[in-house]
Amino acid sequence: MCLLDEVLSWDSRHIRCRSASHRRVDHPLRAHGHLGIACGIEYVAQAMAVHGAIGAEHSGSTAAKAEVGFLAGLRDVRMHAARLDDIESDLMCEVLRVAGDASSAIYTFSLDAGQRPLLSGRATVVLNAQRRMIP
Repeated sequence: MCLLDEVLSWDSRHIRCRSASHRRVDHPLRAHGHLGIACGIEYVAQAMAVHGAIGAEHSGSTAAKAEVGFLAGLRDVRMHAARLDDIESDLMCEVLRVAGDASSAIYTFSLDAGQRPLLSGRATVVLNAQRRMIP
């Protein structure tokens, strides 16, 4: 499931993406005909994943590979709307890597529609997850 339509800008710490998928009637996260604001977390999580993949691809190392990761925690999440499916503007997703190393990353994130803030917070991502799994 890919919810993002376009990467607008990125650098080693930041990525900004656009999406119009929240208006789709067949959106995979819709429940009972609605797309709740908490589904915005999936948009920012995908932006974090794209940021990691682009960073690995452009690292200059031939051995660089995007690591498998999982969203380990959320903090200071602020929801400024009830739903996403009734938002007419495209969604703008912005994430900023504020800390991290080879095993984890901390991002701040925001999801907006035009000048309207929809969702913001901070996320911890555990990287190299496939190496941490118990067989």
